[in-house]
Amino acid sequence: MELKDKIDIKTLPNHIAIIMDGNGRWAKKRGKIRIFGHKNGVTAVRETAEAAAELGIKYLTLYAFSTENWNRPKYEVNALMHLLVQTINKEIKTLHDNNIRLLAIGNLKSLPKNSYNELMEAINETSRHDRMAMVLALSYSSRWEIVNTTKIIAEKVKSNNISIDDIDQNMFSSFLTTSSIPDPELLIRTSGEYRISNFLLWQIAYSELYFTDKLWPDFRKEDLYEAIIDYQRRERRFGMISEQINK
Repeated sequence: MELKDKIDIKTLPNHIAIIMDGNGRWAKKRGKIRIFGHKNGVTAVRETAEAAAELGIKYLTLYAFSTENWNRPKYEVNALMHLLVQTINKEIKTLHDNNIRLLAIGNLKSLPKNSYNELMEAINETSRHDRMAMVLALSYSSRWEIVNTTKIIAEKVKSNNISIDDIDQNMFSSFLTTSSIPDPELLIRTSGEYRISNFLLWQIAYSELYFTDKLWPDFRKEDLYEAIIDYQRRERRFGMISEQINK
């Protein structure tokens, strides 16, 4: 039996989020500069997106560039921004062929103008696709998002649009950059690191976490299948006990 055939289509996660880690180490192992790893990571993105769409996953969120990544050497940041534009232009056909809608979260206005414009054009061009949404987290960090959301709500309280008593978890979630996206049921991190790295901290409160030693450029469809199979073996209790879940 092939690995894909072991997946129960009836209990798929609706939303999978991935911390795509290990590009730099992958390149270093081959005596190359870090951007070589980032370029080869694009193949993993394509394979993962196609596999997720084929299975019936509705949302796939990829941690592409954090707010902290702006602190990397300038040449690497510039190369990553150029790669972003290049990849969007090159992979737009893949999105069309697979009926995938592109979305983005994060402090998008902090992106270089060219990168921002290309991103917005691709988002608009794929807006009618409805098989799956692929969400790029760009210039994103969860602490930035939570602070930004707090400021928005504070301004609304200050202007008497809402009262303090109106604020609850649902309201807070409605002002996050992910307000139109369900919380992920499964979070995958590659490269053997066991950290969340400031990613979707609010949204992954009850996500299942899956860590693999694979460096991101080596991640393929079978690796996604393994993560989903592992997820389907788990019992998700949300603070309850097994007897309540299995009634």
